[in-house]
Amino acid sequence: MKLNTRVSPDIDSLSRAALEQVLADMQEAVKLRGRFAIALSGGHTPSKMYALWAQNEKYRTETPWDRVHLFWGDERYVPADDPLSNYRMTRETLISHVPIPAANVHPAPTNLPTPQAAATAYDADLHQFFGSAPPAFDVTLLGVGPEGHTASLFPGSPALEEKKKWVEAVTAQAAPPNRLTFTLPVLNQSRNTYFLAAGAEKKEILDAIRAESDPAHSQYPAARIQPVDGRVLWFLDEAASR
Repeated sequence: MKLNTRVSPDIDSLSRAALEQVLADMQEAVKLRGRFAIALSGGHTPSKMYALWAQNEKYRTETPWDRVHLFWGDERYVPADDPLSNYRMTRETLISHVPIPAANVHPAPTNLPTPQAAATAYDADLHQFFGSAPPAFDVTLLGVGPEGHTASLFPGSPALEEKKKWVEAVTAQAAPPNRLTFTLPVLNQSRNTYFLAAGAEKKEILDAIRAESDPAHSQYPAARIQPVDGRVLWFLDEAASR
């Protein structure tokens, strides 16, 4: 499997390169469709990008925040103020520093009684925003775990075979185990999918994904991200790409 990579010297330059690509896609989406919908990812590498978006005056002021809509490709089933919450991380690094309308922020409703109830409700939120056809996000940000997971789709998860639901409650082999995740029917509709991966510890799984001959049936969920009409770019630092 050939990866379309963009290699930067370090995580700071990786974050800048990814953000500049996201903002270029944003401008095009707003021009063509009047809004920009992005599915965000948790993790250390995306947090660097979010902080840059908030702190750099040029990037912050050139963003039409009233046209930007934030969603999350996966979320831990924890309260919104929990240290493990992807929403909390994004709020602290980005949302609280920019003038985005509250109605444009669409977190997963992890305050509901069960993970399945939260997944069903978030699925309904996506349908309300996008309509009945599988949602085509303008940009989806993803990471890759050491065993090849992406979003909260882990190797062997029944959610990998889901064909109808857009959001699924899953039990992951990680802490915390209860999570919500977009399914492949959603992830494979994105117009632009950007994996952000930094650090030498990513090299082994990237090499394994490159060696895959049948990505659609790969044991590594990240390899199964093959958008129907979109593109996939891998933003790597030199340590991950060596």
